[in-house]
Amino acid sequence: MTNIYERLGVMPIINACGPNTRLSGGIMATEVAEAMVEASQHCVDMVELQARAIQLIAEATGAEAGLATSGAAAGVLLGLAACMTGLDPDKMNRLPDTAGMKSEIVVPRSHRNFYDRAARAQGARIVEVGLSDRFSGTGVRDVEPWEIAAAISERTAAGARGVPVVVDAAAELPPKENLRRFIAEGAALVAFSGGKAIGGPQASGFLAGRRDLVAAAALQNLDLDVFMEHFNPPPTFIDKRALPGLPHHGIGRPCKVGKEEIVGLLTALRLFTSDSGAREARWHAIASALGVALKAVPGFDVATGGDARQSGIPYVTVRLRPRNDGLDAMGLVARLEAGTPSIRCNLSEAAAGTLILSPVCLAEDQVPAIAAKFCAALS
Repeated sequence: MTNIYERLGVMPIINACGPNTRLSGGIMATEVAEAMVEASQHCVDMVELQARAIQLIAEATGAEAGLATSGAAAGVLLGLAACMTGLDPDKMNRLPDTAGMKSEIVVPRSHRNFYDRAARAQGARIVEVGLSDRFSGTGVRDVEPWEIAAAISERTAAGARGVPVVVDAAAELPPKENLRRFIAEGAALVAFSGGKAIGGPQASGFLAGRRDLVAAAALQNLDLDVFMEHFNPPPTFIDKRALPGLPHHGIGRPCKVGKEEIVGLLTALRLFTSDSGAREARWHAIASALGVALKAVPGFDVATGGDARQSGIPYVTVRLRPRNDGLDAMGLVARLEAGTPSIRCNLSEAAAGTLILSPVCLAEDQVPAIAAKFCAALS
C-alpha cells in the first residue's frame, strides 16, 4: 500500500536524525492529527482561539500568557518585536524602521546562531559581548555578567538586567520541566517549538511570558483589518484600553498560524505535559534494539548513551572502523541516504568519524531496515 508522499512522487525517509525542520520535524500522535482534521471542518474567530491558547499555554508554562506561533523562530521574531515596540501601535507600524526606539539586542558572542536573523530582519542591531573561548576550545572564558551590564544602554530592547530576556528554547524539550524553568528563572519571553519533541504540527510553536509582551507580539501577528470598535479581545489577552488605536498588519503578519496548527499544538502540549514516562520508555526501547542490531553488523563500533542535556533522549553512536577501500564516514552517509530506504543520521560528529542515531522519529519496525542498510553500505 502506498502513502500520500509516494502518491505525490516523494519518497519517505527513515529519520534517525531527530525532529529537525530539514527532515520535516517529528511524528504526530494520531490524536493530534485527528484534532487537526476536526478543527479544519469549522470556522472560528482567531482572536478567541488565541485567547484560549494563552490560557492553556500559561497553565503549562507558569507564564502570565502565551501565544501560539508558526514555529519557534516566529516566536523569537514576534518576541523581539514586542520588546522593541511595547504596546505602541506607531512603533509597530514603523518596523523595520527603528529610528527613535529601543533597537539593540545584547547577545553573548557564544550564543550567536542562524536564528538571530529574527532580530536583524526587523531592524534590530545585535550587540555582541564576551568571548567564546570556552566553546572554541582556546580557553576557559565566556561572557561575564559585567560585560552584559556594560553593553546595556537606553537603546537596549532585550538582553538582561532591567530589560526583557528572550530565550530561544526551540530544542530545549524534553525534559518537560523546561517548560517552566526559564520563566521561573526570570525570562520575560520564551519561544518553544511545537513540531519537535512536543509532537505537534511542524509549523507550530508558542511564545510564553509577560502578558504585556505577549499582547504586543499578538498585535504584530494577528489579522487586524477590522474597525477599532469591532475589535474586542478578552482583556486578559489584549486590553485595548491601553491602545490609542490598532496598528496596521505587523512585521509578524507573514508568520500566520492556522486554526489547525493551534488546535494540533494545544492537543500535543496536553499530551506532552500529561505523559508519565511512556514516551521516554519507548525511546529507550527503540535505542536499545537499534544498538543490539547494529552491533551485529561487522565493521562498526557501536555504543548507546544519553543526551548530555539530561533530556532523557537516548542515542546510538556508530563509528566506522578503518577500511582498506578508503570509505569514510561521509562516504558511508552517502550510501545510507541513497536509494530505498533512505536513512538519515545526525551528522554533528561526522567529521570525527561518528554518526549519531536518535530514536525520537523512529518506529520499532524500522530497526531491522536500518541495520540492513548499514550492512549493505559496507558491501
